[in-house]
Amino acid sequence: MSRKIIIPVVLVVAIAMVYLLFGRNTNAETDNLLINVQKGEFVVDINTTGELEAKNSVKILGPRAMRQYQIYEVPLQHIIDEGKVVKKGDYVAKLDESPVNTKIQDIEIEIQQAQSKYVQTKLDTTLQMRESRDKLINLGYDVEQKELEYEQSEYEPPAVIKKKQIELEKARRAYSQATENLEIKKQQNIAKMQEVSAELRKKQLRLDGLNELRTQFQILAPEDGMLIYYSRWGNVTKAGSQISTWDPVVATLPDLTTMLSNTYVNEVDIRNVKQGQKVEIGLDAFPDKKLTGVVTSVANVGEQRKNSDAKVFLVNVEVNEVDESLRPAMTTSNQIIIDRYKEVTYIPLECLHSQGDSITYVYKSAGFGVEKQEVALGAANATDVIIKSGLSETDQLYMSAVESAKDAEVKRLTATVSQLRP
Repeated sequence: MSRKIIIPVVLVVAIAMVYLLFGRNTNAETDNLLINVQKGEFVVDINTTGELEAKNSVKILGPRAMRQYQIYEVPLQHIIDEGKVVKKGDYVAKLDESPVNTKIQDIEIEIQQAQSKYVQTKLDTTLQMRESRDKLINLGYDVEQKELEYEQSEYEPPAVIKKKQIELEKARRAYSQATENLEIKKQQNIAKMQEVSAELRKKQLRLDGLNELRTQFQILAPEDGMLIYYSRWGNVTKAGSQISTWDPVVATLPDLTTMLSNTYVNEVDIRNVKQGQKVEIGLDAFPDKKLTGVVTSVANVGEQRKNSDAKVFLVNVEVNEVDESLRPAMTTSNQIIIDRYKEVTYIPLECLHSQGDSITYVYKSAGFGVEKQEVALGAANATDVIIKSGLSETDQLYMSAVESAKDAEVKRLTATVSQLRP
């Protein structure tokens, strides 16, 4: 065979070998990302957002007595700027006095009516008592007259004497009954006067209470501190907000030396959150600042958040560091550390595939081909999962299914969990 023929044949054979050895795998790698199995520390965590608040703070309250006077909500007319430092007794805010002024006007009209009723009752009872006393005096005169007539009838016939005696008895009985009636009427009139007097005093006390309540519509600082607006479910209390008699907080004076990050965890993850777990905290306002904290409490009862069907549970995280830049209502990113594993093998969750209910496998690079390898899984976080067996740190995996190996048999683990059972 001549040299001219041998050289082309060698080139064809070489090209064929390259295609056979690299062609199929090259296409797969072009279409699918190939990654290395990782080994090192593995963190199981839950990532949530939170809001800072002071662990201890003094609440600045509106008047507590509003409900007593059937005033249930009052607009906040004015409040000083948030972050302002105040002294005890300094002006903080003012509530709209319109509701209490309306009540005062109504009770003043009622007092006028009660005063008129009091005067009218006093005049009526005075007139009644005068009439009753005059009647009693006249009955007394009648008794004296009947006594005189009876005495003068001594020499009259017996029938006349008897008649005069009966008339005298009737006069005496009428006088006795009138005396008793006068005492009863006196007690009745005293009771009437006490009733109208008590009603007048009651309304006067209500007016005094409303006037005192109105003075409390100007809110003063109960202690020294920095004023922070109060937030109810993300709604900040400011001018124009309604102050409820059931939750009369106008603002707060927080102790900024100890801060909490209040966060909500969904019902799926809450079973993994425990008191005492460490938390890594980031601040949206200061991205370069990293803080640490610890879970101090986990709510037992879930809440329904707005625009969401899922239940969430309140988790309080206490910040370890004291930082002057921290302010209530700042938003935080909270990484709650559930567990840490040292020197474990792990891969991205995207690499996992399943066959039936019991076999989990990955697409692994094997020489110049691809094979489906069963794996035993451990703990997982939001992005990765620990591999207990089936892979080594030198293995390379495909991030998604490789079309050319979809119909291949899964390479099973040499010792599955079922095989290890007696």
